[in-house]
Amino acid sequence: MSSSVQAGADTGRNVFTVSRLNREVRLLLERGLGVVWVEGELSNFSQPSSGHWYFSLKDRDAQLRCAMFRLKNSTLGFTPKAGQQVLARGRISLYEPRGDYQLIVEHMEEAGVGALKREFERLKVKLAAEGLFALERKRSLPRFPRRIGVVTSPSGAAIRDVLHILARRFPPAAVLIYPTPVQGAAAVPAIVEALQLASARAECDVLIVARGGGSLEDLWAFNDERVARAICASTIPVVSGIGHEIDFTIADFVADARAPTPSGAAELVAPDRNACLEALARTAERLGACMRRELRSVAARFDGAALRLKLVYPGVRLVQQAQRLDDLEQRLTGAVNRELRTIAMSVNAAGQRLKLAHPGLRLVQQVQRLGDLDQRLAGAVHRELRTIATRVSSTEQRLKLAHPGLRLVQQVQRLDDLEQRLAGAVRAGMHDDRNRVSDAFARLVQQSPEHLVREFRLKHEALDSRLHHAWKECLSRKEHRWNLARRTLDMVSPLATMSRGFAIVTRTDGTLVTDAASIAIGDEIETRLARGRLKARVTGKESE
Repeated sequence: MSSSVQAGADTGRNVFTVSRLNREVRLLLERGLGVVWVEGELSNFSQPSSGHWYFSLKDRDAQLRCAMFRLKNSTLGFTPKAGQQVLARGRISLYEPRGDYQLIVEHMEEAGVGALKREFERLKVKLAAEGLFALERKRSLPRFPRRIGVVTSPSGAAIRDVLHILARRFPPAAVLIYPTPVQGAAAVPAIVEALQLASARAECDVLIVARGGGSLEDLWAFNDERVARAICASTIPVVSGIGHEIDFTIADFVADARAPTPSGAAELVAPDRNACLEALARTAERLGACMRRELRSVAARFDGAALRLKLVYPGVRLVQQAQRLDDLEQRLTGAVNRELRTIAMSVNAAGQRLKLAHPGLRLVQQVQRLGDLDQRLAGAVHRELRTIATRVSSTEQRLKLAHPGLRLVQQVQRLDDLEQRLAGAVRAGMHDDRNRVSDAFARLVQQSPEHLVREFRLKHEALDSRLHHAWKECLSRKEHRWNLARRTLDMVSPLATMSRGFAIVTRTDGTLVTDAASIAIGDEIETRLARGRLKARVTGKESE
Protein backbone atom coordinates (compact mmCIF):
# COMPACT_ATOMS: atom_id res chain seq x y z
CA MET A 1 0.00 0.00 0.00
CA SER A 2 1.38 3.41 -0.97
CA SER A 3 2.04 6.18 1.52
CA SER A 4 -0.60 8.36 -0.14
CA VAL A 5 -3.25 5.74 0.60
CA GLN A 6 -2.05 5.48 4.21
CA ALA A 7 -2.12 9.24 4.57
CA GLY A 8 -5.62 9.34 3.17
CA ALA A 9 -6.70 6.73 5.69
CA ASP A 10 -5.45 8.87 8.57
CA THR A 11 -6.58 12.28 7.34
CA GLY A 12 -8.48 12.87 10.58
CA ARG A 13 -5.32 12.66 12.73
CA ASN A 14 -2.28 14.95 13.11
CA VAL A 15 0.44 12.39 13.53
CA PHE A 16 3.95 13.64 14.48
CA THR A 17 7.12 11.84 13.81
CA VAL A 18 9.58 11.76 16.69
CA SER A 19 11.93 14.15 14.91
CA ARG A 20 9.13 16.55 14.11
CA LEU A 21 7.79 16.43 17.65
CA ASN A 22 11.21 17.10 19.12
CA ARG A 23 11.71 19.92 16.63
CA GLU A 24 8.37 21.52 17.50
CA VAL A 25 9.06 21.19 21.22
CA ARG A 26 12.49 22.77 20.77
CA LEU A 27 10.98 25.72 18.89
CA LEU A 28 8.33 26.16 21.55
CA LEU A 29 10.93 26.12 24.30
CA GLU A 30 13.27 28.52 22.54
CA ARG A 31 10.55 30.98 21.55
CA GLY A 32 8.50 30.71 24.73
CA LEU A 33 11.12 31.11 27.46
CA GLY A 34 13.90 33.11 25.83
CA VAL A 35 16.93 33.99 27.98
CA VAL A 36 16.78 32.79 31.61
CA TRP A 37 19.06 32.84 34.66
CA VAL A 38 19.52 29.58 36.55
CA GLU A 39 21.36 29.02 39.84
CA GLY A 40 22.48 25.59 40.98
CA GLU A 41 25.27 23.24 41.95
CA LEU A 42 27.55 22.16 39.12
CA SER A 43 28.08 18.41 38.56
CA ASN A 44 29.01 15.90 35.83
CA PHE A 45 31.37 18.40 34.26
CA SER A 46 33.15 17.24 31.09
CA GLN A 47 35.25 18.94 28.45
CA PRO A 48 35.88 16.94 25.24
CA SER A 49 38.53 17.80 22.67
CA SER A 50 36.13 20.13 20.87
CA GLY A 51 36.47 22.59 23.77
CA HIS A 52 32.74 22.61 24.56
CA TRP A 53 31.60 22.15 28.16
CA TYR A 54 28.86 19.74 29.16
CA PHE A 55 27.60 19.62 32.72
CA SER A 56 24.51 19.53 34.91
CA LEU A 57 23.03 22.04 37.32
CA LYS A 58 21.16 20.59 40.24
CA ASP A 59 19.48 21.53 43.45
CA ARG A 60 17.97 19.34 46.16
CA ASP A 61 15.05 18.14 44.05
CA ALA A 62 16.03 18.28 40.36
CA GLN A 63 18.81 18.64 37.84
CA LEU A 64 19.21 20.27 34.42
CA ARG A 65 21.53 19.32 31.57
CA CYS A 66 23.64 22.22 30.26
CA ALA A 67 26.01 22.91 27.40
CA MET A 68 28.41 25.83 26.99
CA PHE A 69 30.16 26.07 23.66
CA ARG A 70 33.82 26.95 23.24
CA LEU A 71 33.16 30.43 21.85
CA LYS A 72 31.42 31.35 25.11
CA ASN A 73 33.48 29.52 27.69
CA SER A 74 36.77 30.88 26.33
CA THR A 75 35.93 34.30 27.79
CA LEU A 76 35.03 32.97 31.23
CA GLY A 77 37.32 34.13 34.02
CA PHE A 78 37.33 30.86 35.97
CA THR A 79 37.20 27.11 35.43
CA PRO A 80 34.08 25.47 36.89
CA LYS A 81 34.51 22.63 39.35
CA ALA A 82 32.15 19.89 40.50
CA GLY A 83 30.17 20.95 43.55
CA GLN A 84 30.59 24.67 42.82
CA GLN A 85 27.53 26.88 43.17
CA VAL A 86 27.18 28.91 39.96
CA LEU A 87 24.78 31.30 38.28
CA ALA A 88 24.21 30.62 34.55
CA ARG A 89 22.50 32.69 31.86
CA GLY A 90 21.25 31.05 28.68
CA ARG A 91 18.31 29.85 26.64
CA ILE A 92 16.31 26.65 26.96
CA SER A 93 16.60 24.28 24.03
CA LEU A 94 16.11 20.61 23.21
CA TYR A 95 18.70 18.17 21.93
CA GLU A 96 16.57 16.48 19.26
CA PRO A 97 18.50 13.20 18.77
CA ARG A 98 17.94 12.18 22.39
CA GLY A 99 14.87 14.25 23.20
CA ASP A 100 16.64 15.82 26.21
CA TYR A 101 15.91 19.41 26.96
CA GLN A 102 18.93 21.44 28.05
CA LEU A 103 20.20 24.93 28.85
CA ILE A 104 22.54 26.47 26.27
CA VAL A 105 24.70 28.59 28.59
CA GLU A 106 25.97 31.90 27.25
CA HIS A 107 27.42 33.31 30.49
CA MET A 108 28.30 31.83 33.87
CA GLU A 109 29.63 33.26 37.13
CA GLU A 110 30.15 32.11 40.67
CA ALA A 111 26.95 32.39 42.68
CA GLY A 112 26.92 35.54 44.76
CA VAL A 113 29.86 37.21 42.97
CA GLY A 114 27.76 38.63 40.19
CA ALA A 115 25.26 40.16 42.59
CA LEU A 116 28.09 41.62 44.64
CA LYS A 117 29.71 43.11 41.55
CA ARG A 118 26.45 44.66 40.45
CA GLU A 119 25.92 46.09 43.91
CA PHE A 120 29.51 47.36 43.87
CA GLU A 121 29.02 49.17 40.55
CA ARG A 122 25.66 50.57 41.65
CA LEU A 123 27.06 52.00 44.89
CA LYS A 124 30.15 53.28 43.08
CA VAL A 125 28.05 55.24 40.59
CA LYS A 126 25.81 56.59 43.37
CA LEU A 127 28.65 57.83 45.60
CA ALA A 128 30.58 59.23 42.64
CA ALA A 129 27.52 61.26 41.66
CA GLU A 130 27.37 62.65 45.22
CA GLY A 131 31.01 63.79 44.99
CA LEU A 132 32.50 61.40 47.57
CA PHE A 133 35.26 60.40 45.12
CA ALA A 134 36.10 63.98 44.07
CA LEU A 135 39.79 64.88 44.22
CA GLU A 136 38.98 68.34 45.60
CA ARG A 137 37.76 66.94 48.92
CA LYS A 138 40.79 64.72 49.49
CA ARG A 139 43.13 66.06 52.16
CA SER A 140 46.91 65.97 52.18
CA LEU A 141 48.67 63.71 54.66
CA PRO A 142 50.81 65.16 57.49
CA ARG A 143 54.55 65.10 56.81
CA PHE A 144 55.60 64.09 60.32
CA PRO A 145 52.66 62.48 62.15
CA ARG A 146 53.04 62.33 65.92
CA ARG A 147 50.42 59.59 66.32
CA ILE A 148 49.07 57.18 63.72
CA GLY A 149 45.75 55.37 64.17
CA VAL A 150 45.16 51.93 62.66
CA VAL A 151 41.64 50.55 62.18
CA THR A 152 42.02 46.80 61.67
CA SER A 153 41.86 43.42 63.32
CA PRO A 154 44.40 43.13 66.18
CA SER A 155 45.03 39.46 65.38
CA GLY A 156 45.54 39.63 61.63
CA ALA A 157 48.74 39.70 59.61
CA ALA A 158 47.98 43.22 58.37
CA ILE A 159 48.59 44.86 61.78
CA ARG A 160 51.94 43.09 62.14
CA ASP A 161 53.07 44.35 58.73
CA VAL A 162 51.92 47.89 59.52
CA LEU A 163 53.66 47.97 62.93
CA HIS A 164 56.88 46.57 61.44
CA ILE A 165 56.98 49.18 58.67
CA LEU A 166 56.15 52.08 61.04
CA ALA A 167 58.82 50.99 63.54
CA ARG A 168 61.42 50.74 60.80
CA ARG A 169 60.63 53.96 58.95
CA PHE A 170 59.59 56.41 61.68
CA PRO A 171 60.03 55.21 65.30
CA PRO A 172 59.08 58.58 66.95
CA ALA A 173 55.46 58.21 65.80
CA ALA A 174 53.13 56.59 68.34
CA VAL A 175 50.64 54.00 67.05
CA LEU A 176 47.08 53.72 68.36
CA ILE A 177 45.10 50.63 67.32
CA TYR A 178 41.33 50.69 67.03
CA PRO A 179 40.54 46.94 67.11
CA THR A 180 37.69 45.93 64.82
CA PRO A 181 36.63 42.79 62.96
CA VAL A 182 37.26 43.14 59.22
CA GLN A 183 35.04 40.33 57.97
CA GLY A 184 31.56 39.11 58.72
CA ALA A 185 28.29 40.69 59.78
CA ALA A 186 29.81 42.55 62.75
CA ALA A 187 32.58 44.17 60.70
CA VAL A 188 30.63 47.09 59.18
CA PRO A 189 29.16 48.59 62.41
CA ALA A 190 32.48 48.05 64.22
CA ILE A 191 34.49 49.83 61.49
CA VAL A 192 32.00 52.72 61.41
CA GLU A 193 32.13 53.03 65.21
CA ALA A 194 35.96 52.99 65.22
CA LEU A 195 36.12 55.75 62.59
CA GLN A 196 33.61 57.89 64.48
CA LEU A 197 35.46 57.33 67.77
CA ALA A 198 38.83 58.29 66.23
CA SER A 199 37.28 61.40 64.68
CA ALA A 200 35.62 62.44 67.96
CA ARG A 201 38.74 61.97 70.09
CA ALA A 202 41.09 63.59 67.54
CA GLU A 203 44.02 61.70 69.07
CA CYS A 204 45.75 60.90 65.77
CA ASP A 205 47.13 62.90 62.89
CA VAL A 206 46.26 60.25 60.28
CA LEU A 207 44.24 57.00 60.15
CA ILE A 208 45.04 53.75 58.33
CA VAL A 209 42.14 51.44 57.45
CA ALA A 210 43.82 48.11 56.70
CA ARG A 211 42.96 44.52 55.85
CA GLY A 212 44.86 41.65 54.22
CA GLY A 213 43.92 40.04 50.92
CA GLY A 214 40.89 37.88 50.27
CA SER A 215 37.99 37.23 47.96
CA LEU A 216 35.31 39.73 47.05
CA GLU A 217 33.09 38.36 49.80
CA ASP A 218 35.93 38.68 52.34
CA LEU A 219 36.49 42.34 51.44
CA TRP A 220 32.79 43.21 51.18
CA ALA A 221 32.69 45.06 54.53
CA PHE A 222 34.77 47.82 52.91
CA ASN A 223 32.25 48.10 50.04
CA ASP A 224 29.45 49.03 52.43
CA GLU A 225 27.88 52.48 52.05
CA ARG A 226 28.01 53.10 55.80
CA VAL A 227 31.78 52.58 55.89
CA ALA A 228 32.24 54.86 52.87
CA ARG A 229 30.24 57.68 54.47
CA ALA A 230 32.08 57.25 57.79
CA ILE A 231 35.42 57.65 55.97
CA CYS A 232 34.10 60.73 54.17
CA ALA A 233 32.86 62.27 57.45
CA SER A 234 36.15 61.66 59.29
CA THR A 235 37.92 64.85 60.43
CA ILE A 236 41.25 62.99 60.22
CA PRO A 237 42.88 62.12 56.87
CA VAL A 238 42.28 58.45 56.04
CA VAL A 239 44.58 56.11 54.09
CA SER A 240 43.16 52.80 52.85
CA GLY A 241 45.35 49.71 52.57
CA ILE A 242 42.90 46.91 51.80
CA GLY A 243 43.67 43.62 50.09
CA HIS A 244 46.26 43.25 47.38
CA GLU A 245 47.27 45.62 44.60
CA ILE A 246 44.59 44.33 42.22
CA ASP A 247 41.80 44.66 44.79
CA PHE A 248 39.68 47.81 44.73
CA THR A 249 36.94 48.67 47.23
CA ILE A 250 34.58 51.59 47.71
CA ALA A 251 36.68 52.61 50.72
CA ASP A 252 39.71 53.05 48.41
CA PHE A 253 37.83 55.58 46.28
CA VAL A 254 36.50 57.57 49.27
CA ALA A 255 39.75 57.62 51.30
CA ASP A 256 42.11 60.58 51.05
CA ALA A 257 44.85 58.26 49.77
CA ARG A 258 44.86 54.65 48.60
CA ALA A 259 47.72 52.19 49.11
CA PRO A 260 47.86 48.81 47.34
CA THR A 261 48.54 46.86 50.57
CA PRO A 262 48.60 47.51 54.36
CA SER A 263 52.41 47.72 54.18
CA GLY A 264 52.10 50.30 51.42
CA ALA A 265 49.72 52.34 53.61
CA ALA A 266 52.29 52.35 56.42
CA GLU A 267 55.01 53.51 54.02
CA LEU A 268 52.69 56.21 52.71
CA VAL A 269 51.97 57.82 56.11
CA ALA A 270 55.43 57.42 57.72
CA PRO A 271 58.39 59.45 56.41
CA ASP A 272 61.70 57.70 55.89
CA ARG A 273 63.81 58.12 59.00
CA ASN A 274 67.10 57.80 57.13
CA ALA A 275 66.12 60.49 54.63
CA CYS A 276 65.09 62.81 57.48
CA LEU A 277 68.36 62.20 59.32
CA GLU A 278 70.34 62.90 56.18
CA ALA A 279 68.42 66.16 55.64
CA LEU A 280 69.01 67.17 59.28
CA ALA A 281 72.70 66.32 58.97
CA ARG A 282 72.98 68.53 55.90
CA THR A 283 71.14 71.31 57.73
CA ALA A 284 73.40 70.96 60.78
CA GLU A 285 76.45 71.10 58.52
CA ARG A 286 75.19 74.31 56.91
CA LEU A 287 74.40 75.81 60.33
CA GLY A 288 77.87 74.86 61.57
CA ALA A 289 79.47 76.52 58.55
CA CYS A 290 77.39 79.66 59.16
CA MET A 291 78.43 79.70 62.84
CA ARG A 292 82.09 79.26 61.93
CA ARG A 293 81.92 82.14 59.44
CA GLU A 294 80.22 84.34 62.03
CA LEU A 295 82.80 83.44 64.69
CA ARG A 296 85.62 84.21 62.27
CA SER A 297 84.05 87.60 61.55
CA VAL A 298 83.65 88.33 65.28
CA ALA A 299 87.25 87.24 65.93
CA ALA A 300 88.47 89.58 63.19
CA ARG A 301 86.49 92.48 64.71
CA PHE A 302 87.88 91.58 68.17
CA ASP A 303 91.47 91.58 66.84
CA GLY A 304 90.87 95.00 65.26
CA ALA A 305 89.50 96.34 68.53
CA ALA A 306 92.51 94.94 70.43
CA LEU A 307 94.87 96.62 67.95
CA ARG A 308 93.08 99.97 68.35
CA LEU A 309 93.22 99.50 72.15
CA LYS A 310 96.95 99.03 71.96
CA LEU A 311 97.29 102.26 69.98
CA VAL A 312 95.38 104.26 72.63
CA TYR A 313 96.91 102.41 75.62
CA PRO A 314 97.48 104.91 78.54
CA GLY A 315 101.02 103.61 79.15
CA VAL A 316 102.13 104.99 75.78
CA ARG A 317 100.63 108.39 76.62
CA LEU A 318 102.34 108.28 80.04
CA VAL A 319 105.74 107.56 78.51
CA GLN A 320 105.26 110.42 76.07
CA GLN A 321 104.27 112.85 78.91
CA ALA A 322 107.21 111.68 81.04
CA GLN A 323 109.60 112.40 78.17
CA ARG A 324 108.04 115.87 77.72
CA LEU A 325 108.37 116.52 81.50
CA ASP A 326 112.04 115.58 81.38
CA ASP A 327 112.54 117.89 78.40
CA LEU A 328 110.81 120.80 80.20
CA GLU A 329 112.92 120.16 83.32
CA GLN A 330 116.11 120.24 81.28
CA ARG A 331 115.03 123.44 79.52
CA LEU A 332 114.13 125.07 82.90
CA THR A 333 117.46 124.07 84.42
CA GLY A 334 119.33 125.48 81.42
CA ALA A 335 117.37 128.75 81.58
CA VAL A 336 118.03 129.14 85.33
CA ASN A 337 121.73 128.47 84.79
CA ARG A 338 121.89 130.95 81.95
CA GLU A 339 120.11 133.57 84.05
CA LEU A 340 122.46 132.96 86.99
CA ARG A 341 125.47 133.24 84.71
CA THR A 342 124.09 136.51 83.33
CA ILE A 343 123.53 137.84 86.86
CA ALA A 344 127.00 136.73 87.89
CA MET A 345 128.48 138.48 84.91
CA SER A 346 126.45 141.57 85.71
CA VAL A 347 127.61 141.45 89.35
CA ASN A 348 131.21 141.07 88.23
CA ALA A 349 130.83 143.96 85.84
CA ALA A 350 129.22 146.06 88.59
CA GLY A 351 132.05 145.18 90.91
CA GLN A 352 134.55 146.38 88.39
CA ARG A 353 132.61 149.53 87.91
CA LEU A 354 132.36 150.03 91.70
CA LYS A 355 136.00 149.79 91.93
CA LEU A 356 136.28 152.60 89.49
CA ALA A 357 133.38 154.69 90.97
CA HIS A 358 132.28 155.60 94.52
CA PRO A 359 132.38 152.49 96.37
CA GLY A 360 129.51 152.98 98.87
CA LEU A 361 126.79 154.25 96.60
CA ARG A 362 127.53 151.95 93.75
CA LEU A 363 127.65 149.05 96.13
CA VAL A 364 124.25 149.86 97.57
CA GLN A 365 122.81 150.18 94.06
CA GLN A 366 124.28 146.91 92.98
CA VAL A 367 123.00 145.22 96.12
CA GLN A 368 119.51 146.56 95.51
CA ARG A 369 119.64 145.49 91.85
CA LEU A 370 120.92 142.12 92.91
CA GLY A 371 118.01 141.77 95.36
CA ASP A 372 115.56 142.87 92.69
CA LEU A 373 116.98 140.36 90.26
CA ASP A 374 116.86 137.67 92.91
CA GLN A 375 113.15 138.38 93.53
CA ARG A 376 112.42 138.37 89.81
CA LEU A 377 114.28 135.12 89.42
CA ALA A 378 112.44 133.57 92.38
CA GLY A 379 109.07 134.72 90.93
CA ALA A 380 109.90 133.32 87.53
CA VAL A 381 110.96 130.02 89.09
CA HIS A 382 107.75 129.86 91.18
CA ARG A 383 105.58 130.63 88.16
CA GLU A 384 107.36 128.01 86.08
CA LEU A 385 107.02 125.49 88.91
CA ARG A 386 103.27 126.25 89.22
CA THR A 387 102.88 125.83 85.49
CA ILE A 388 104.70 122.51 85.63
CA ALA A 389 102.60 121.43 88.64
CA THR A 390 99.41 122.38 86.80
CA ARG A 391 100.50 120.41 83.75
CA VAL A 392 101.46 117.44 85.92
CA SER A 393 98.05 117.54 87.69
CA SER A 394 96.24 117.73 84.35
CA THR A 395 98.33 114.85 83.06
CA GLU A 396 97.49 112.85 86.19
CA GLN A 397 93.73 113.46 85.63
CA ARG A 398 94.02 112.38 82.00
CA LEU A 399 96.03 109.33 83.07
CA LYS A 400 93.31 108.43 85.58
CA LEU A 401 90.65 108.74 82.86
CA ALA A 402 92.78 106.69 80.46
CA HIS A 403 93.83 104.14 83.10
CA PRO A 404 94.34 100.68 81.49
CA GLY A 405 92.26 98.94 84.16
CA LEU A 406 89.24 101.18 83.55
CA ARG A 407 89.56 100.85 79.79
CA LEU A 408 90.04 97.11 80.18
CA VAL A 409 86.85 96.81 82.30
CA GLN A 410 84.94 98.81 79.68
CA GLN A 411 86.31 96.65 76.88
CA VAL A 412 85.48 93.47 78.83
CA GLN A 413 81.91 94.69 79.39
CA ARG A 414 81.63 95.59 75.72
CA LEU A 415 83.05 92.18 74.77
CA ASP A 416 80.49 90.44 77.03
CA ASP A 417 77.73 92.48 75.42
CA LEU A 418 79.01 91.57 71.96
CA GLU A 419 79.18 87.88 72.93
CA GLN A 420 75.58 87.97 74.22
CA ARG A 421 74.41 89.74 71.07
CA LEU A 422 76.36 87.23 68.95
CA ALA A 423 74.86 84.26 70.82
CA GLY A 424 71.37 85.73 70.42
CA ALA A 425 71.98 86.39 66.73
CA VAL A 426 73.32 82.86 66.23
CA ARG A 427 70.33 81.33 68.03
CA ALA A 428 67.92 83.49 66.07
CA GLY A 429 69.74 82.62 62.87
CA MET A 430 69.66 78.91 63.70
CA HIS A 431 65.95 79.14 64.52
CA ASP A 432 65.25 80.99 61.27
CA ASP A 433 67.44 78.54 59.32
CA ARG A 434 65.69 75.61 60.98
CA ASN A 435 62.30 77.06 60.02
CA ARG A 436 63.50 77.74 56.49
CA VAL A 437 64.93 74.23 56.26
CA SER A 438 61.67 72.74 57.55
CA ASP A 439 59.65 74.80 55.05
CA ALA A 440 62.05 73.90 52.25
CA PHE A 441 61.90 70.24 53.22
CA ALA A 442 58.10 70.39 53.24
CA ARG A 443 58.08 72.01 49.80
CA LEU A 444 60.67 69.50 48.60
CA VAL A 445 58.54 66.60 49.80
CA GLN A 446 55.43 68.09 48.15
CA GLN A 447 57.35 68.67 44.91
CA SER A 448 59.44 65.48 45.06
CA PRO A 449 59.15 63.07 42.10
CA GLU A 450 58.00 60.32 44.45
CA HIS A 451 55.08 62.41 45.73
CA LEU A 452 54.15 63.54 42.22
CA VAL A 453 54.46 59.97 40.92
CA ARG A 454 52.25 58.77 43.79
CA GLU A 455 49.60 61.38 42.99
CA PHE A 456 49.77 60.62 39.27
CA ARG A 457 49.62 56.90 40.08
CA LEU A 458 46.45 57.43 42.12
CA LYS A 459 44.93 59.49 39.31
CA HIS A 460 46.06 56.87 36.78
CA GLU A 461 44.53 54.08 38.85
CA ALA A 462 41.23 55.97 39.13
CA LEU A 463 41.23 56.72 35.39
CA ASP A 464 42.25 53.13 34.60
CA SER A 465 39.42 51.84 36.77
CA ARG A 466 36.93 54.13 35.07
CA LEU A 467 38.28 53.18 31.64
CA HIS A 468 38.12 49.47 32.50
CA HIS A 469 34.55 49.84 33.75
CA ALA A 470 33.50 51.82 30.67
CA TRP A 471 35.23 49.28 28.41
CA LYS A 472 33.43 46.41 30.13
CA GLU A 473 30.07 48.16 29.84
CA CYS A 474 30.69 48.97 26.17
CA LEU A 475 31.84 45.42 25.48
CA SER A 476 28.78 44.04 27.29
CA ARG A 477 26.44 46.23 25.27
CA LYS A 478 28.19 45.29 22.02
CA GLU A 479 28.07 41.61 22.94
CA HIS A 480 24.39 41.84 23.81
CA ARG A 481 23.61 43.57 20.51
CA TRP A 482 25.70 41.02 18.65
CA ASN A 483 23.89 38.15 20.35
CA LEU A 484 20.52 39.69 19.48
CA ALA A 485 21.58 40.18 15.88
CA ARG A 486 23.01 36.67 15.70
CA ARG A 487 19.86 35.12 17.13
CA THR A 488 17.71 37.20 14.75
CA LEU A 489 19.91 36.16 11.84
CA ASP A 490 19.75 32.54 12.94
CA MET A 491 15.97 32.73 13.08
CA VAL A 492 15.69 34.03 9.53
CA SER A 493 18.67 32.15 8.08
CA PRO A 494 17.79 29.21 5.83
CA LEU A 495 21.01 27.51 6.93
CA ALA A 496 19.88 27.61 10.54
CA THR A 497 16.52 26.26 9.47
CA MET A 498 18.20 23.42 7.61
CA SER A 499 20.43 22.69 10.64
CA ARG A 500 17.24 21.98 12.57
CA GLY A 501 16.24 19.27 10.05
CA PHE A 502 14.62 21.24 7.24
CA ALA A 503 15.71 20.91 3.60
CA ILE A 504 15.33 22.75 0.26
CA VAL A 505 13.77 20.69 -2.55
CA THR A 506 14.45 21.61 -6.18
CA ARG A 507 13.82 20.10 -9.55
CA THR A 508 16.66 18.92 -11.72
CA ASP A 509 16.69 22.31 -13.42
CA GLY A 510 17.18 24.06 -10.10
CA THR A 511 13.69 25.51 -9.60
CA LEU A 512 12.24 25.31 -6.11
CA VAL A 513 9.49 22.88 -5.27
CA THR A 514 6.97 24.55 -2.94
CA ASP A 515 3.81 22.54 -3.79
CA ALA A 516 3.43 18.80 -3.94
CA ALA A 517 0.87 19.20 -6.75
CA SER A 518 3.58 20.57 -9.06
CA ILE A 519 5.49 17.30 -8.94
CA ALA A 520 4.41 14.08 -10.60
CA ILE A 521 5.14 10.62 -9.27
CA GLY A 522 8.34 9.38 -10.85
CA ASP A 523 9.93 12.85 -11.23
CA GLU A 524 13.49 13.27 -10.09
CA ILE A 525 14.12 15.85 -7.35
CA GLU A 526 17.20 17.18 -5.55
CA THR A 527 17.15 17.84 -1.80
CA ARG A 528 19.68 20.26 -0.24
CA LEU A 529 20.44 19.53 3.40
CA ALA A 530 22.49 21.41 5.97
CA ARG A 531 25.40 19.27 4.82
CA GLY A 532 25.29 17.82 1.33
CA ARG A 533 22.62 17.11 -1.26
CA LEU A 534 20.34 14.12 -1.98
CA LYS A 535 18.94 13.05 -5.33
CA ALA A 536 15.65 11.12 -5.19
CA ARG A 537 12.69 9.98 -7.27
CA VAL A 538 9.10 10.71 -6.21
CA THR A 539 7.24 7.51 -5.37
CA GLY A 540 4.23 9.07 -3.73
CA LYS A 541 2.80 12.44 -2.72
CA GLU A 542 0.19 13.95 -0.43
CA SER A 543 -1.42 17.38 -0.80
CA GLU A 544 -2.52 19.45 2.20
